[in-house]
Amino acid sequence: MNADNSAGFPAPDQGVLVTQFLTVTDVARSRAFYTDIFGGYVVQEENPCVVQVANSWVIMNPGGGPTPDKPGISLSPPRPENSVSAFLNVRVADIAAFYEQARQQGAQFLTEPIDRKAEIRCYMRDPDDYLIEIGQATGILRGVYADPPAGSTGDQP
Repeated sequence: MNADNSAGFPAPDQGVLVTQFLTVTDVARSRAFYTDIFGGYVVQEENPCVVQVANSWVIMNPGGGPTPDKPGISLSPPRPENSVSAFLNVRVADIAAFYEQARQQGAQFLTEPIDRKAEIRCYMRDPDDYLIEIGQATGILRGVYADPPAGSTGDQP
């Protein structure tokens, strides 16, 4: 990160820095979600909104049509459905404490945290229906891995 960047904007002075961009329907609502639920710090209010969450940044802006640098591509929030190709993965030190605090602040989880041998995890949705995995590494730190998903032939958790 650029040492002269006192505002915290994600702009490296060398190498690479990875951020997560979310197309959102309501910037203020999403900004509040990521600051309230994850304790994020607002680096920039809008255009685009940038919230630093721990050692990462979530960048949020409304959708829109093609631009000269992405011809033929439009951005829009996810549509509610049961198929997801990517999601935010958040690691926590104490999933039980995070789960309770987030629920008290209005977060909606798909299930309670579930022990999957390698980790304890659960999923939640943000205001635009983005899927977020919340996980705490447990068994994986000792070489214990999760069972493969039902119907799969691989050994991936």
